[in-house]
Amino acid sequence: MCLPGKEFEMKEKKEGKFHKFLLWRQKYIKERTFILIISFIVGIGSALAAILLKNTIHFLQHLLTSDLQEGANYWLLIYPVIGILLSGLFVKYIVRDDISHGVTKILFAISQRKSRIKPHNIWSSLAASSVTIGFGGSVGAEAPIVLTGAAIGSNLGRVFRLEQKTLMLLVGCGAAGAVAGIFKAPIAGLVFVIEVLMLDLTMTSVLPLLISSVTAATMSYIFTGTEAMFKFSQTEAFLIERIPYVLLLGIFCGLVSLYFTRAMIKIEGLYRKLKHYRQKFLVGAAILSVLIFLFPPLYGEGYDTIGSLLDGRFMHLMDQSPVSGMGESSYWSIIIFLGFILLMKVFASGATNSGGGCGGIFAPSLYLGCIAGFIFAHTSNYFDISAPLSEKNFALLGMAGVMSGVMHAPLTGVFLIAELTGGYDLFLPLMIVSISSYATIIAFEPHSIYSMRLAQKGELMTHHKDQAVLTLLKIEDIIETDFIKVSPEMSLGDLVRRAIAQSSRNMFPVVKNDGRLIGIVLVDNIRNIMFRPELYDRFNVSRFMVSPPAKIMKDMPMEKIMKIFDDTKAWNLPVIDSEGYYLGFVSKSKIFNAYREVLVDTFSGD
Repeated sequence: MCLPGKEFEMKEKKEGKFHKFLLWRQKYIKERTFILIISFIVGIGSALAAILLKNTIHFLQHLLTSDLQEGANYWLLIYPVIGILLSGLFVKYIVRDDISHGVTKILFAISQRKSRIKPHNIWSSLAASSVTIGFGGSVGAEAPIVLTGAAIGSNLGRVFRLEQKTLMLLVGCGAAGAVAGIFKAPIAGLVFVIEVLMLDLTMTSVLPLLISSVTAATMSYIFTGTEAMFKFSQTEAFLIERIPYVLLLGIFCGLVSLYFTRAMIKIEGLYRKLKHYRQKFLVGAAILSVLIFLFPPLYGEGYDTIGSLLDGRFMHLMDQSPVSGMGESSYWSIIIFLGFILLMKVFASGATNSGGGCGGIFAPSLYLGCIAGFIFAHTSNYFDISAPLSEKNFALLGMAGVMSGVMHAPLTGVFLIAELTGGYDLFLPLMIVSISSYATIIAFEPHSIYSMRLAQKGELMTHHKDQAVLTLLKIEDIIETDFIKVSPEMSLGDLVRRAIAQSSRNMFPVVKNDGRLIGIVLVDNIRNIMFRPELYDRFNVSRFMVSPPAKIMKDMPMEKIMKIFDDTKAWNLPVIDSEGYYLGFVSKSKIFNAYREVLVDTFSGD
């Protein structure tokens, strides 16, 4: 056993060697070249993580479901509950950190100007999501793997002591590599980072992102083959006469996206009201197991269901359901069955995550889109239109439509579906349905399901540079606390001698004994009496204090603060907490100075 002194000495030697390597790298390898090397490594790491996650999920699902028979399967009541229980216990007692909402966490890391993601996210999301989904949790593996890839990029950058702008780029490289690796879709990985993570595409950033995406996709090709994720053969050519139907499908997908987004936010809010983990688990487990028992296609990611609809094999989807007997008699039976799934999927996904599981809404959006497209075409064909709509073509288009709507990312929807299925012949209708779906939901929801929570707190980084800089500014960095506080009982004489004479400020906060702000004193308002000693004992502060034009709350978004300054035409405003206690002042000039500094630091390389 090594002595503590020897362990310390060994550690110092290792650090010394690493520091020598850093110095050697800085001397012989240019920064831009080194970033390209790191992006290549990040692409490999992200792809290996994606392959490991997919294989683990498929192994568990095959192990548990290979012997299930047609008709009601009561194991479907149990498997998902075990999955979210194991995942929840793992997170609660081993990880001891919140690992849900993976893409939102990445957006938060980027918006906070740190781009630092905790090291445990490299493995914790993999472990939790593989158990959750492998046992049938009704969520997707993509958000956890995107968080894993981003964590690889962030922590690798920190190991090599790279600056924050480069860390932000490596986070994007990890996310791009994860999407490209799990879907074999390099273009979609690049576009995802631009649209969803909202990183600006510049000549400096495009090459590392491309290297990570292409490297990850290549690794997936090597280990899993070059076939597209879904086997899709277009047997019916798309006709220009179908464009009106594609537009209608886009609107329908936009409304489905709106329903899914708002319902998910609402459901998560209801689960948050349950104070104890046990309550959340019991409610989530009960809802999830019942839904999956009644509607077996809700089990797991749902990619088998997507494959069946794209192949035109849809009637067997009801085989393992208790309602399987009604599947052969009615044209509408499959529509009713899938319609219920369309409505219930959000409850199953919400129950999975809120009940203790770990997963994302990437796969559920593809799943819902495929079902929405099929329902649209199948229903339209019943009314004997001039020429039947291709149900599998419209199922494919629906995938792009709902993904574009939920994620507010039409380009990602187009390229991902084209690369997932090889359906490049449908590129034009894919673009039409994605744009019309996005236009529909944007009329109701300005932010995606990923960015909505951060936007409400004013913590969302966007492509708009002015707004992005305001997001990066934090009130604690610009608050000024050197204003002399005065009490309402203080006399005019004490105010002049103790405050005005000893301060360079022309404004003084009036604070009660308990620390609450009740007003301000402006030197301009008392200039006519402050030089008249005979009045010093006749007046006190409460006589000539005034209310400030507005008060700034300490947790208020900077964009809202600037709007208040514009509305009030003030140059200084007091800051208080939620209880009304005085904290300091914020000045418009201080904001402008900080704005210029952040603008130069963050965007000087553009």
